[in-house]
Amino acid sequence: MAQMGRPRTFDRDHAVEQALHLFWQHGYDATSLAQLKARLGGGISAPSFYAAFGSKEALFDECVQRYLATFAQVTECLWDESLPPRQAIETALRQSARMQCEDGHPKGCMVSLSVMSAPSPENARVVDALTQSRAHTRAGILACVERGVSAGQLPGTIHAPAMATMFDSFLQGISILARDNTQHEVIDAAITQILLTWDNAASTEPSTYRNDEKGLIDLTGE
Repeated sequence: MAQMGRPRTFDRDHAVEQALHLFWQHGYDATSLAQLKARLGGGISAPSFYAAFGSKEALFDECVQRYLATFAQVTECLWDESLPPRQAIETALRQSARMQCEDGHPKGCMVSLSVMSAPSPENARVVDALTQSRAHTRAGILACVERGVSAGQLPGTIHAPAMATMFDSFLQGISILARDNTQHEVIDAAITQILLTWDNAASTEPSTYRNDEKGLIDLTGE
């Protein structure tokens, strides 16, 4: 009698990519084991699924790590101190918007969308890595604003956490716009508009002060 198992042509790496797209589109809870078995590798049995991936949770964890190592890298420029801080924020926003609107994968950002498709309380742990990723990006934006203040590119009167929250809120909102099929050109134009907040702040007050650990230093020497 022939034994049931994974198809001889089963490509595990491709199956993980297929699972990533399912989780990205539907979230953890809404992606059923039946959907996974039907879609992965052209259809596999439950024993084959568990042999290949261990569990749905383990597969989701693997998909999250793949997402963070690939698609989510569009915002890592926030930590590149060789870039001027405003440019780092602009690059992160524009790269993220472009990625979220691309064809070939679900629209939006899996990191942001995980909030709206949050798993049930008993499965809450599975999105910890995505929660940490959002915090990492938020901290990167704040670091850029603080660099802008320290470099005298923004006035010392700027409330850095508030400005950073504004940019972060816009970044998270791109996922909804992308899911609603808002054209990339429209989102890109909106990025130009929100960056005017930085430009207006920079021009409102002469940047004659610089922050250091002891407070504001008068750069005019007066």
